[in-house]
Amino acid sequence: MTENTPGGVRLPRPPYDPELVAGLAAMRNAVPPLGAETLEQIRELTLKAVPGTEPVDLTVGGRVRVDEMTAATPDAELPMVVLSPAQGQGPWPLIYFIHGGAMVAGGRHLGLGDFLSHVADGQAVVASIEYRLAPEHPDPVPVTDCFNGLAWCIENTGALRFDPSHVIVAGTSAGGGLAAGVALMARDQGAPRVTHQVLVCPMLDDRYETHSSVMLDDDGSWDRIGSLYGWTALLGDRRGTEDVSCYAAPARASDMSRLPRAFIDVGSAEGFRDEVLDYATRLSLAGVSVDLHMWAGGFHGYENISTAAISQASLSTREEFIRRALKH
Repeated sequence: MTENTPGGVRLPRPPYDPELVAGLAAMRNAVPPLGAETLEQIRELTLKAVPGTEPVDLTVGGRVRVDEMTAATPDAELPMVVLSPAQGQGPWPLIYFIHGGAMVAGGRHLGLGDFLSHVADGQAVVASIEYRLAPEHPDPVPVTDCFNGLAWCIENTGALRFDPSHVIVAGTSAGGGLAAGVALMARDQGAPRVTHQVLVCPMLDDRYETHSSVMLDDDGSWDRIGSLYGWTALLGDRRGTEDVSCYAAPARASDMSRLPRAFIDVGSAEGFRDEVLDYATRLSLAGVSVDLHMWAGGFHGYENISTAAISQASLSTREEFIRRALKH
C-alpha cells in the first residue's frame, strides 16, 4: 500500500485494520477535507462532539455535575466546562483536557466523553478549555490560552474542588500537541505542577521531515494536506523555519528532562506516527517515564469506531493508565 508524496516518490503505508475500513469511509463522508473553503463547515461539525457519533450525556444520568464557566485569563475570557462528581466534596485529581481540531476547529465539548467514566466513578474533576483558534488567533495564542486556563484553574482550586498537586494534562490530536506544549511551559516556568501528560495521536511537528508526515495524500481520515493547512494557519510563514517555539511544536524541544510521566498512543497508519515515536523515545532517553502504544492498522481518529477490536483495546488501555494515574 503506497501513497504519493510532494516529491512524487511513493512511500509505503501500513494497511488499515480491516475492521476499521467501513468506519473510515463513514468518517470521510461525514467530514470534508480541511481547507479554507471547508473551515466553517468543519467548525460547525466539531463544535459539540465527534462527527458521526451519538451525542453524549455529560451528566451520565445525574452522576456528573456539569458547570459551564468563564476562565478570566490575562489575555481573554475563555469558555470552560468543568465536570465533577455529583456526590462528594473532593478534592479530586484534575484532568485538564485540551480538545483537538487541527488548531483551527473544535470546542470545549469535543472528546469529553472519553473522560466521563472517571468523573462518574468519583475519581476526578475534568476541566476543558475553549482556546482561541487559528488562523484568526495564530501562535502563540492557542498554547498560551491553554496554559493560562490551567493557571486559572489552579487559582480557583477551592471552587473547582480539585487537588492542585495532582494534575493530569490531556489532549487529542492538536490538543495533544497543545497539552505537550503546556507541560513544557509549566516545567520552564516552575508552575503549575503537572504530574502526568496524556497525549493521544498528538500534533507535534510542523516540519514534514518524517516518512509518516508525507505518506498520506487524500487518504485516511487526516492527510498531509489537512495537516499542512492546520500548521500554516497556526504559524503562517514561520512554518518549517527555525523561528518556531517548542511550545507551538513540541517536537522542537531540545531539553526533554523534568517533564511529567507520559502516556502516548498513535496508529501505525497515521501521519503523526513518526513524530510521536520520536517524541516518546526522546522523553525516555531524558529519564521520563513513558507508556507508548502504537496500534497496528490505526489511522487518525480510529478509536472513535467503537465496533472495532483495536478501538476497544486502545480505549481500555488508555483508561487503565488514567485510572492508575489518578491514584498516584
